Amino acid sequence: MSPSVAGPNGAAPEANTAPSRTAWVAAERLPGWLDRFRSSHGEFSVQPLDQELLLQAEDGSSATIAAPWPVDGRPGRGADPLERLISMTSQARTVLLLLIRRGGYAVAVTRGGEVLHAKVGTRYVQSRTAAGGWSQQRFARRRANQADAMIEAVAAHAAALPLESAEYLVLGGDKKMAAALIAEPVLSPLAKLKRLAFLDVPDPRAKVLEQAAKRVCSAFIRVTDA
Repeated sequence: MSPSVAGPNGAAPEANTAPSRTAWVAAERLPGWLDRFRSSHGEFSVQPLDQELLLQAEDGSSATIAAPWPVDGRPGRGADPLERLISMTSQARTVLLLLIRRGGYAVAVTRGGEVLHAKVGTRYVQSRTAAGGWSQQRFARRRANQADAMIEAVAAHAAALPLESAEYLVLGGDKKMAAALIAEPVLSPLAKLKRLAFLDVPDPRAKVLEQAAKRVCSAFIRVTDA
C-alpha cells in the first residue's frame, strides 16, 4: 500500500489524524485482501456509503472500498454488499487512457486491465530555468512552443485510436498538459465520455501504461489504523 491524498474520484479525503494507507486491488485479489484484513484486525461490519463500503473492525481500524466504476445501471451481483462490489469490480469495461508529461506520453484503449491499442512515445519539453531577462523570455517561448507541439502530436495519436469502443476517459500525468490535450479540437468527440479519477503517474512509458491500465479497473481501498 502507498500513501495517497485523493480517492478514486479525485476528492480529498476527510480530515483524519489516524495513520492511513491506500491500495488498488483487482477483483480477483479482493477476497484474499478481505481475509488478511480480518486476520489483522478482527471481524468487521460492512456499512454501505454513497459510492463505497465502510468496513469497521473489532480493533477500531477501518477501511473504505470503492469500486472502479460509477453506478450506471450495471450493478454487481451477489448476496451481500461485498459480493456485489467484487462482482462490479470484475466487470470488464473499456477505458481510454491519455497520459502526458513533459518527458513523454501514452495514449491507449484498455479493457479489463489489458492494453488493446496504444501509442507510447517521448517528446522532450525543456524544464524551467532560473535565468532572467531576455534569455528567460526566449527560453519560456521555446518551452511553450515545444509543449504546444507535443500536445498537438499526442492529440493526433489519440484521435487515431479506435475511440468508438471507449466507455470512460482517464487523464493522467501533468494536469495542465492533460487539460490542454483534451481541449484539442480533434479530441472533441471525447466530451461525451464520463471521466474517472485523474492519475498521478511518472513520465509515461510502456510499463507505466500497463500499471495504469490495471489501476483504473481495480478497487480503491483506504485503511485507517486504530
